[in-house]
Amino acid sequence: MAAFVRVERRAERSGEVPLIPFSLLRIHGLRTGLTMAVPFFAGFGGFMLVMAVALQQGLDEGPIASGLAMVPMAVGFFAASLAGPRLLNRFGSKVIRTGAIIQAVGLLVLTLTVYSDWHGLSPLVLLPGMAIAGTGQGLVMPPLIRLVLSEIPTERAGVGGGMLATTQQSSLALGVATLGTLFLTLAPSHGMHEALTVVLALQLVLTLGVTVLSTRLPSRVG
Repeated sequence: MAAFVRVERRAERSGEVPLIPFSLLRIHGLRTGLTMAVPFFAGFGGFMLVMAVALQQGLDEGPIASGLAMVPMAVGFFAASLAGPRLLNRFGSKVIRTGAIIQAVGLLVLTLTVYSDWHGLSPLVLLPGMAIAGTGQGLVMPPLIRLVLSEIPTERAGVGGGMLATTQQSSLALGVATLGTLFLTLAPSHGMHEALTVVLALQLVLTLGVTVLSTRLPSRVG
């Protein structure tokens, strides 16, 4: 990694085109946005994996029932993402911070639901937490991407967007690898009930970290 950074910086200083122009990280909004993207997308990637495994293998739900459990999250995300751009223009980065708080509330509801009523879990029981968490995610993801990209100079928008997309995809994979491994490690010895509760609690912590980081974002687009 250190060698990669040295090579990329040397290439940029010599006027060549580096794979990652580290000078872009001097832009406060981009740097903060990339930092926020890591816990946000890592938590999302891990969540989608462990919920599917827990519902299908832990509770013997079929693929259709497991998919239906995710529908409220998708609906909440869709509705919030439609309103997000207008809210971002009016309220600035407060929208992202509010979305992270809403997502944290949804994860708390899900954590308490799983902890207290494991054998009674069903798409209907999970609906409140899923809908709240999805709404919060919809107020974080699209506005965050728009706000971050608005900080990048027009002539470097392509490479800046590439850095953000690479961070997003890498973080999703990181979440699957770390939270997924933790879940599958705990499940045989502690049961899927406790394993899922632990992973949801960890995602809640990650989301609180996103909330704190959002206070460092630029207040307005551009």
